[in-house]
Amino acid sequence: TGATSGIGRATALRLAREGYDIIATGRRAERLAALQHDIESAGGRCTTLTFDVRSEEEVRRALEPLERIDLLVNNAGLAAGLEHIDRGDTRDWDAMIDTNVKGLLYVTRVIAPKMVAAGGGHIFNIGSIAGTEPYENGAVYCASKHAVHAISQSMRADLLSAGIKVTEIRPGMVETEFSLVRFHGDREAADRVYDGVEPLTGDDIAEAIAWAA
Repeated sequence: TGATSGIGRATALRLAREGYDIIATGRRAERLAALQHDIESAGGRCTTLTFDVRSEEEVRRALEPLERIDLLVNNAGLAAGLEHIDRGDTRDWDAMIDTNVKGLLYVTRVIAPKMVAAGGGHIFNIGSIAGTEPYENGAVYCASKHAVHAISQSMRADLLSAGIKVTEIRPGMVETEFSLVRFHGDREAADRVYDGVEPLTGDDIAEAIAWAA
């Protein structure tokens, strides 16, 4: 999920090179079409599905017709706003919880039974070190990634007997569109996040996923 940019796009490209048939999902159809072109131009195979993980109805409509899924990367996620808890925008809170937590659950609820029926599979959940190392102004984002951490641990226990592996990837700072989304399109504010540091890239996370897969 979340294959239109950043970690999701990099992971789709990397796994395609590893020989996986890719089902790339996201909200921006034009970005998915560009990704599909890049994968297929390199000799890979890619199907795209446009939907919003925050909508259980859209998730079910898009994913239920799929047959076997060997590997799921729950990547769709965002941070919105960077304010003290007493000044936070509840719309930002809803967006983070609905995407980072409920979206992951909606997708997994459809795909996991397919893996159980097939006798195995591998689920990757993209968490964050923020899930266990909270920071100022990040209460709800950090809480959402703490939820991903807890869900991943419980999911691993739930699905172990079905032969399904669950891996949580918990990056630190990654240079993607993440900060641009957080600051609602303010490029200057987004760029300042990376001042004085060398962040990870989407390719770094994709490499970790490919290695663990």
